[in-house]
Amino acid sequence: MPTHYQGSPREVLALDTFIKLTRAVDSLTARLHQHGSMGGLTLSQFGVLETLYHLGPMCQSQISSKLLLSTGNITLVIDNLEKRGLVQRQRDSQDRRYITVSLTEAGQALIAQVFPLHAAAIAEEISVLEPGEQEALGQLCRKLGRKENS
Repeated sequence: MPTHYQGSPREVLALDTFIKLTRAVDSLTARLHQHGSMGGLTLSQFGVLETLYHLGPMCQSQISSKLLLSTGNITLVIDNLEKRGLVQRQRDSQDRRYITVSLTEAGQALIAQVFPLHAAAIAEEISVLEPGEQEALGQLCRKLGRKENS
């Protein structure tokens, strides 16, 4: 559904594009949840486990920055993962303000099991686009995300 805003042509085009982008992401995310490939994790929980799995232990602020989540939100996500025994926090012995988050054995096992399933589900969903279209979309998303000029 296009915007009903009666602004300038530039604004209407931007709003229509934004609506399409948002709806596409929401629809894709909903279909990925239907695959059940995230092992009962929320998107944020999956993101934390995947980040730690591929990049290793790091502090909460680094995880927050990687996932573009607020530090308050990431604290809650990590609290819930810690309650499930999937991550652990460890204070630095020399600087007690610095807390490193790492996967537990259970967290490592879970993400190692579900990540390949989730990657396959993403590949299946994205396959509606030809490889060249996927590359072009990736470049456009990067440009938009970084707000680069041509």
